[in-house]
Amino acid sequence: MNIHEKYIKRCIELAKNGLGNTYPNPLVGSVIVYQDKIIGEGWHKRAGEPHAEVNAINSVRNRNLLKKATIYVSLEPCSHFGKTPPCSDLIISSGIKNVVVGAIDPFVEVAGRGIKKMIEAGCNVTVGVLDEECQALNKRFFTFHNKKRPYIILKWAESADGYVSPVKKNIKEPVWLTNQYSRQLVHKWRSEEQAILVGTNTVLDDNPKLNTRDWKGLSPVRVVIDKNLKTYPDHCIWNGHVKTFIITDLSSEDKNLSDNIILQKVDFQKPVIHEICKILFQEGLQSIIIEGGSKTLQNFIDENLWDEIRKFKSKVVLNEGTPAPVTGATIISAEKILTDNLFYYYNND
Repeated sequence: MNIHEKYIKRCIELAKNGLGNTYPNPLVGSVIVYQDKIIGEGWHKRAGEPHAEVNAINSVRNRNLLKKATIYVSLEPCSHFGKTPPCSDLIISSGIKNVVVGAIDPFVEVAGRGIKKMIEAGCNVTVGVLDEECQALNKRFFTFHNKKRPYIILKWAESADGYVSPVKKNIKEPVWLTNQYSRQLVHKWRSEEQAILVGTNTVLDDNPKLNTRDWKGLSPVRVVIDKNLKTYPDHCIWNGHVKTFIITDLSSEDKNLSDNIILQKVDFQKPVIHEICKILFQEGLQSIIIEGGSKTLQNFIDENLWDEIRKFKSKVVLNEGTPAPVTGATIISAEKILTDNLFYYYNND
């Protein structure tokens, strides 16, 4: 690992601290180095607040060193006015002459303009250090801007013999296949993604809240596929506590709906999964975790509209029930959470 890679890696580590809080902005980390020592560092903590470069520069005690220092940034410094001024302008005005960038920003308002501005101002700019790692850090941001859809994570738990649920249930609540630590991890994941989606049967069978309870963080926007509004009005998803999109083929004249409930009418004769992705993109949602039943998950798999699968394999045996989704993907990594096995898959297409 060369010297540039060493400090860009530190930028990536810092940037991860903002996961779940920076939407719609990307995760960005920055360090400032003088004579092979870090004299300042920072990351983007929350949308609307100062960017990583600002926090890094502000953390430097002796500002006179900036003219002799190098600033490292995991993603190209912005060049436009948003909720905050352009970071490329701040770098230039601070007198920093050496800039090392991990990846180019795919956002159309930046997309190389920040780099161009710094070069024209006389900065020495190095681009593409640990580029793949920096893009992986912002897989949600890059997928949203390059593919015009959210980053899609499929998540399910299945029994040791390959079922996601038993044949019949006596009560309207989830049948837990996984242990409490796996369930807590799922709530951590919810806090990191912008939206969560389930289908009609999951709501009817389990009446889920689809919020973040077992981990500190924001609850995701809820998305429910409910063609005929079978879930209305007795289920938790209609409580208005969290912004909720109901994907339906019907319209409702009910004036008592919460402002947080949006009935999104779509044509179910068209590929519904693609229509949902278009809606989510239009709403600016960069990521979604699919926690629906086997049918809903399989629809995303069959349409090849997924980026990542997180599958729990339980020690519980059901003997019969609803079969788990089928995917031809290869396991990339695995970990053990007490009695549960967690497998990760990535879509190379």
